[in-house]
Amino acid sequence: MKIIGTGSALPKKIVTNDDLAQFLDTSDEWILPRTGIRSRHVISDERLEDLAEEAARKALSDAGLTPKDIDLILCSNVVNEYMTPGLSCIIAAALGLECPAMDINCACPGFIYAMDIAENYFLAGKVNNVLIVCAEEPTRMTSWTDRSTCVLFGDGAGAAVFTKGDNLKAIKLNAQPSIEHLYQTRTLLPTPFITKHETEQPLHMDGREVFKFAVTTSIRDIEEILSKTGTPIDGIDYFMIHQANMRIIDGIRRGLGAPAEKFPSNIYDHGNSSSASCPILLDECNRKGMFKPGDKIVFSAFGAGLLSAVAYLEW
Repeated sequence: MKIIGTGSALPKKIVTNDDLAQFLDTSDEWILPRTGIRSRHVISDERLEDLAEEAARKALSDAGLTPKDIDLILCSNVVNEYMTPGLSCIIAAALGLECPAMDINCACPGFIYAMDIAENYFLAGKVNNVLIVCAEEPTRMTSWTDRSTCVLFGDGAGAAVFTKGDNLKAIKLNAQPSIEHLYQTRTLLPTPFITKHETEQPLHMDGREVFKFAVTTSIRDIEEILSKTGTPIDGIDYFMIHQANMRIIDGIRRGLGAPAEKFPSNIYDHGNSSSASCPILLDECNRKGMFKPGDKIVFSAFGAGLLSAVAYLEW
């Protein structure tokens, strides 16, 4: 398959580190050097599904397609206001799609996991065009009294349209199941029969373990798929790394021995938008005219699970 269109949408409200310092014991001087983040877009009066629809419509327009051309929609989402139906169905209804719709919850590497699913539909001959939408509001998962987590996140949606082609050169999904390092729990509605103890836990993150997992896994997996395809590190034009933390991105860059200009980033004014971060970054780079036909691009993402994924494709 190959990418023929991209789109993204962000909430209008921008929250700076100085804004956070008004109610948290923190500062721009503390947050910025540790994360690379100075501001983030945060949902206020928007609905996540509306941002997802906007990103999808932009991607369709960029691809030169209409909703009736889409044979499958895949949506990566961790949490939203609907328990059911899936967010993919809500987006499909807004767009007027009548194709199959599927949600996945793979956290931050969800865009690449969705790419892997789409590629298998193409290989099976079941689709001509697939729409992937990643829509996330991780700012609704954290405690805004916990300065170690809430400063990291921003909301948004990114989308991409894929069609038949031979541009996906390699893709690899990974799991090192470990719940305790990164998780959130919530209680469900009560019944007269529940006797087990249940608690709600805002997003918990073991930063040290997640950092180590992200850097080591990303370097290993990128080197592995490039070795399999016979592609040298210096043959890659761009590395699209999940925008979790600038220190993580820099650690991956140093481990690969690649120059900084090959690692586009928007974390400075976006924060970590979970699975939406890669397609948002992709769309922003695309709309700047950075990519030319034949450019070699590697995606790498990592997150709760602990899950990770890497993909190598040509533009």
